Amino acid sequence: MLHVQRVESLDHPALAPYRTMRRPIDHVHQGIFVAEGEKVVRRLLESPTFQVVSLLIPPKWLEDYGSLVEARRESIEVFVAEKQVLEELIGFSMYQGVLAVGRIPPQPSLESVLDGSPKPLLLLATDALSNAANMGAVVRNSVAFGCHALIVGETCSPPWLRRSVRSSMGTIFDLPVIETASLVLTLRGLRHRGVHILGAHPHVDGHTLAQVRLNRDVCIVVGSEGSGLGPEVLEACDEHAAIPMQLGVDSLNVTSATSVFLYEANRQRGRG
Repeated sequence: MLHVQRVESLDHPALAPYRTMRRPIDHVHQGIFVAEGEKVVRRLLESPTFQVVSLLIPPKWLEDYGSLVEARRESIEVFVAEKQVLEELIGFSMYQGVLAVGRIPPQPSLESVLDGSPKPLLLLATDALSNAANMGAVVRNSVAFGCHALIVGETCSPPWLRRSVRSSMGTIFDLPVIETASLVLTLRGLRHRGVHILGAHPHVDGHTLAQVRLNRDVCIVVGSEGSGLGPEVLEACDEHAAIPMQLGVDSLNVTSATSVFLYEANRQRGRG
């Protein structure tokens, strides 16, 4: 249902998430996230499973989004403001000036993902991934290569931060995300269920990626932008693998490495 309000006061209580966009971790604690950009907001509105709280858009975007908002089951507040007023509200300039607030959904249980996904399973787990934009790009790679779920370790940046959602280009609305309080324990539980745990890590003795069998139930674990996987996480893996590279280059950016590992998994499964 469409409820349009022109922004007349920047102090309106419903605009609080937009006024506090520089404090996205507060949004996560409140169970909400901010979607930014035309494509991301559109994908949020098109999602059948995510709840939308409000939109904040320049008047020219109202016609584009009106039918999508009308088709939603929930009541959505649509705030309309000229771009310069919007930027005054949020505190920085924007290219499109299109924003929305959504609710973080209850995360699925790991058991429901394992039991409800087609086999062979393809899971991705992250350890100590602190950069929000990289997290969003990893989400996008996970969806692009058909991962059944993303497991986010306790030392990682939340995937619901504004920069993460934006970098994912809204693909996070199509991916089961499980934030775990202990990645090591979660990986051990997966091993108990017969899932092979492969650590993507270039600084340990192991196989090259092409030598690893990925056409079985597998969880690929990627690590931080700087030091890679932590010692306990490495020990929780069944094996480790590296991407062969020219001398003088010891690693790739985590998002690039994730793409390579997931592509190889797809290739071995006849999808590449």
